[in-house]
Amino acid sequence: MARYNRWMNSRLYAATGQLGDAEARADRGAFFGSILSTLEHILAADEHWLRRFATGFPKLASLDAVRSEPLPELVRGLTSPDLERLRARREVIDDVLVAFTLEATDAVYAAPMTYANSAGESFTREAGLVLRHVFNHQTHHRGQATTLFSQPGVDVGVTDLSALIPAWEPRNGSAPQPLEN
Repeated sequence: MARYNRWMNSRLYAATGQLGDAEARADRGAFFGSILSTLEHILAADEHWLRRFATGFPKLASLDAVRSEPLPELVRGLTSPDLERLRARREVIDDVLVAFTLEATDAVYAAPMTYANSAGESFTREAGLVLRHVFNHQTHHRGQATTLFSQPGVDVGVTDLSALIPAWEPRNGSAPQPLEN
């Protein structure tokens, strides 16, 4: 999921680069207004979630890059972020997500994680399920963004996770076996 996330974010930022600044910032009537504001929201939310993981799992070196950085404001409406600043930070955060998923073990994913949301409410949840939420949140808002791209006629191309699933190859030269009911 982290690799898919990075791949899709790269595609959306490339598509944003095809637009003029005015088109990328145009209020399109979406929840966050513009394409740039939507991308900024996804990034800010990811940074907040990664900080929560970094706090909950202080021994994971993959999260060091987010431990000392100031948290961005959570985007709640139309903003005017700089595309290149967003793209640079997005790449850092995507690399952190990939590294985190490579470093985390089944024990980490099964562990309880306590965190506070943006309203200050405290929760304790299984870390792996929280990470699933992070990826689901990104997918949800990237879906909104692809709709916003269609308004000025930009096609971001294939967005399906299945595009990254490698073709099946038999192991040890054996043929596939049918599943038994």
